[in-house]
Formats: sequence, C-alpha cells, structure tokens
Amino acid sequence: MDISEPKGRVLVIAGSDSGGGAGIQADIKAITAMGGYAATAITAITVQNTLGVSAIHPIPLDILKGQIDAVLNDIGADVIKTGMLGTADVVTLVAERLEACDPPIPLVLDPVMVATSGDALVDEGTEAAIRDRLLRLAYLVTPNIPEAEKLTGLVIEDIAGQLEAANRLVGMGARAALVKGGHLKGHVVTDVLVSSRGMELMERPRLPGRNTHGTGCTLASAIAGLLADGAALPDAVRRAGDYLHEAIARAPGFGAGHGPVNHAWVMRP
Repeated sequence: MDISEPKGRVLVIAGSDSGGGAGIQADIKAITAMGGYAATAITAITVQNTLGVSAIHPIPLDILKGQIDAVLNDIGADVIKTGMLGTADVVTLVAERLEACDPPIPLVLDPVMVATSGDALVDEGTEAAIRDRLLRLAYLVTPNIPEAEKLTGLVIEDIAGQLEAANRLVGMGARAALVKGGHLKGHVVTDVLVSSRGMELMERPRLPGRNTHGTGCTLASAIAGLLADGAALPDAVRRAGDYLHEAIARAPGFGAGHGPVNHAWVMRP
C-alpha cells in the first residue's frame, strides 16, 4: 500500500444503526478511536436496537452518489470502507464510483451479508454483486465465516478451512483477506490473514457475554483508520483486533439484547 502524506481520512459507505452499536455510528467511533477522520455516505437508515432491526429505509441512489462525490471532491479519502450496502444496485453504484477514482483509493470491504446471529442480510443478487463487482477492488476483505462460505462456496470448519477460504478470496481478486473465526467453537478465536506476506494468524481468548453487536463493523473500520494513517496491513489488522478485543471486554452492558462494545475505551484513563 502506498499512501503519500497520510492524513487518516476514511470515507465509510454503510447503513445507519439507530442503536449506535453498529453501522455508520460504530464506524465513526472506531475510526476516531484510531486517530482517524471519518466521513460518511449513508446507504440506508435502520430502525434498530440491541434486540434487532424492525425497519429499513433505503437512501435513493442519486443521494448516495451525491454523498460519495461530495466527500471525494472536497475532503478526499485515504481509504474507503464499505459496510451494509443492501442491494445489488447499491453495490454496482459503489463499484462504479470506486473505479472512477484516479488514483485508486484502497478499499476495506466488510461484506455485510450474514449477521453474527446467522441471519441473512442480503439476497442472492446482492451476494453475487459483492462477489463479482467489489471483491476484485478490495485492498482487504473481512468476512466472518458464513460470509466467507457464501463468497467462496467452501464449508469452513476449522483454521485450515479459514486459510483455504482466504487464499481463494485472494485468488478471486482481493489483494488480502481476513477470515474471522468468531463463529467457530473453542476457547480461542483465530482470525486468518492472507496477504502478499503470506499467512498470519491472530489469536485471542474468547470473551464470554452477549455484547458483540457491531463487532464486524468496528474491526473493519478500525483497520481502515489505521491503514489511512499509514500503518502496514498486518500491523493494522493486529492492532485493530486488540482494540476490538478490549472494547468487548469493557462493553457497557446497554440494552436487553446483543449489546454494543465500548468503542471509547482508548480515550479514557
């Protein structure tokens, strides 16, 4: 990755979570915690809390395009991070705007397709658009295990399966892949990173509790914030993972369902 005069600017293209634990809200918090500057293009407004999503209001495509162009034409971005895109039309629009960037802007692709609960978040057409249009533009793709299975067609049951999926994702066009291990059982959670440096494992003890809402958004955005500030990819992935692990450990316990993590722990003595 070659970012001249890094300024830590991240443009996040994702949905809004009214509960504040995931989506754009989590993205802004995580990027800020990493010392970065977050700008946003909102794809949808959700009616959401720790118990789930009860309604979604998509943003019109022309307004989404306008948000992206307004940020890039003025503030600029060192990294673009995508989260919930929702429809194939939105994926296509985002891919077109990325392809129009000259020089290209590195993309951290969080392929929001399957929730931590296992619920499908997009239809098959949107899955195909993410696979066919965005994956090849990604500097880093960060799927959980169900998402990696959908993108690659593999069944992942262990670290060897994570490694096979990460290698396949790189073979499909991504420059690097981080296949997260939170959905596998065991006392240790292992994330597998495959990049031009080869394979690296990120291992951390599994934390008990229900406060895991927005962990995928938070991790990908923390990585994006560190990359935008000039960090090397493996260092950014490891530091972002450590940040998220501590954020889960210090979760405030809000809500009756899957609660948010503590994004701001790094800012407190």
